[in-house]
Amino acid sequence: MKVLAIGAHPDDVEILCAGTLKRLHDRGHAIAIATVTNGSCGSATLSAEEIAGVRRKEAADAARIIDAEYHCADLCDLEIVFDNDTRRLVSELFRVVQPEIVITHYPQDYIYDHDMTSMLARDATFSATLGNYSTGAADPAPLLPHVPYLYYMSPIDGVTPFGAAVEYQFIVDITDTIETKAEMLACHESQREWLRAQHDMDEYIEYMRRDSARIGAISGYAYGEGFQQHLGHPYKRDNIILDLLT
Repeated sequence: MKVLAIGAHPDDVEILCAGTLKRLHDRGHAIAIATVTNGSCGSATLSAEEIAGVRRKEAADAARIIDAEYHCADLCDLEIVFDNDTRRLVSELFRVVQPEIVITHYPQDYIYDHDMTSMLARDATFSATLGNYSTGAADPAPLLPHVPYLYYMSPIDGVTPFGAAVEYQFIVDITDTIETKAEMLACHESQREWLRAQHDMDEYIEYMRRDSARIGAISGYAYGEGFQQHLGHPYKRDNIILDLLT
């Protein structure tokens, strides 16, 4: 099957679901990683254009570790909005990728770029199937034939903006893929310097390990990634991710 993990920024997918992607890849499934932004605000020293170029390359390098495609919608950080132009952009991306499974941000996270990406991804799972919905692309991709499965990753720290803990519907054991997850995240070298300058934090890989351990402990795993599945109409209700990993 074809899996698309779409995050707001380069490194979001690596932090939140790369271990699961690696497990799916090892079972023979095709993986695509997409970011809505190019990471243009992720530097205290480089210009927006310069850091965007760096971060697109880092994201592509990380995706390559699990033989994944990388796609970038190329919006600037903090400029993701839920308007018709952006909806068409993301819908066209879905038609290009042709996913059968979509993984994206939890609908309520710590930053609106994540929230908007979640809304846009949910919207595109449906709009990309509609024959009368034109994306305006010069060379449009074919329609998505079916509404794909839709999953939400854990919000950062596993809490809503109000501090309430999220109850995961299921947790994937990533104990055997945590090192690949760390390797993918390490490709985002520019973020080490930015986090040190912006947040006085020099441990983003160690943070990822601790949070993966927190999630895994809920189900008795050394490391895990938590998800919720979108189960409303017209989405399928069988848990295809668990089925593929069993």
